[in-house]
Amino acid sequence: MLLQSVNTSFSFFISCIVFLFGVSRVTGVGEVIYAINAGGESHTDSLGVRYERDPLHGKVGTASDYGKQLIIGRVPPTDQLLYQTERYHHSTFGYDIPIHEDGEYVMILKFCEVYFNAPNMKVFDVVLNGDLTIVPDLDIFDRVGRGVAHDEYIPFSVVKGKLYYNEEESDIRGGKIRVEFIKGYRDNPKINAICVVKGKLENVPKLAPLPNEPDSDDYQEETEERRASKNRRPSGPRTPDPYSVDETSVMLPVFVAIGAFIPLLFCLCKL
Repeated sequence: MLLQSVNTSFSFFISCIVFLFGVSRVTGVGEVIYAINAGGESHTDSLGVRYERDPLHGKVGTASDYGKQLIIGRVPPTDQLLYQTERYHHSTFGYDIPIHEDGEYVMILKFCEVYFNAPNMKVFDVVLNGDLTIVPDLDIFDRVGRGVAHDEYIPFSVVKGKLYYNEEESDIRGGKIRVEFIKGYRDNPKINAICVVKGKLENVPKLAPLPNEPDSDDYQEETEERRASKNRRPSGPRTPDPYSVDETSVMLPVFVAIGAFIPLLFCLCKL
């Protein structure tokens, strides 16, 4: 009896630790109100966020796991699955996201180019709530290349049934907002995963910077150096331009020859 009681207490203690650990990890992201793995099954990422199975499964578009043949850059192994599966469609498609409370939100759109090897092959827009373009002319390969994770962070707010983004507003109908991937003339729109959290953009963990992406301070210093170099004047005397010789001295022998030939020609004509 005592052993059973000890085992029960120990199991409860372990469950509490697991629960608290999981909550703390998710709390670091913010209050997750929506998370789906487009084109794939449910999955829990390295931050503890659980992405549900794609709600469009068997309904709209095509689910693909073509990216599973690639090792996705910029993310830990636990998160690669989110970028290896995707949903694309030969027409515009989208997802309905329930929003029940006022406040500030961030939508995280996860992308990865797993097929094309050049820019301008797949380009499309992303529109929020039917009339707010949140990502124009998205060319994933042009942004990060092939097999590299790319996230778009879209902050917006909800106040009394209205959505606000970049000082533009849109009505919320039926307690849901809609994110759509717009079909263009360069291949089909796609999405790898979507996550919406309640909170501010500065509190949302971001992807690691690209290897060739300069640090903001270094970039600022380099920009200032370039500007200074444009206005910098070289010291010391100016070097003479070898091409700035007086053209008159070069043409003088020609003029003399012409002047001597004209009287001779006149005499010959008289004969």
